[in-house]
Amino acid sequence: MQITKLGHSCLHVADGDADILIDPGTFSAGFETLTGLTGILITHEHMDHLDLDRLPALVAANPQAPVYADAGSAPKIEAVGITVTAVKAGDSFDVGTTVTVHGKNHAVIHADLPDVANASYLIGGRLLHPGDSLAVPAVPVEILAVPAAAPWMALKEGVDFYRAVSPAVAFPIHEKILANPGMAYGLLEKLGPQSSKWLAPADGETFEV
Repeated sequence: MQITKLGHSCLHVADGDADILIDPGTFSAGFETLTGLTGILITHEHMDHLDLDRLPALVAANPQAPVYADAGSAPKIEAVGITVTAVKAGDSFDVGTTVTVHGKNHAVIHADLPDVANASYLIGGRLLHPGDSLAVPAVPVEILAVPAAAPWMALKEGVDFYRAVSPAVAFPIHEKILANPGMAYGLLEKLGPQSSKWLAPADGETFEV
């Protein structure tokens, strides 16, 4: 599996016949020129995960790629003229590899704000992209994308999530709100499970696992 981090929570994943893009949001770049995708996955409706201005051109350049999204994002995507399949926990689908859907809601930002749907995606039974959720799936995870910072989490919660999932390999996502992400990365590496290999790819960097 080859994974390219395209900034914040946007990942380009190539695995055999699969060529998948996850969360092309406003804080991400480099996905605009991709072609040959087999699937586009959206975890939730927030703009840092879903750029509705750039998504139509991406879909037009990849007419063969189905779009899958959580229940909150799906109507917004349809509103810009894109066909989308809404998914929920327990669903699975094939985009060149099997993707299973986990979780239900976005992590709570504040009790006064309404719940937001969130779909966590397990790609090929190996890579978990949790979106904006720290819900631990009830299945083993080999490769974990770990949120590094957000209005809805403290770093200690990210560490606990990392430990609870206990993947063989982990790397950070959701870092663009940090002035110095290296500090958070260092603590996640130091405090994470000793059995896990920690990677910190730069934007645009591809790594293989």
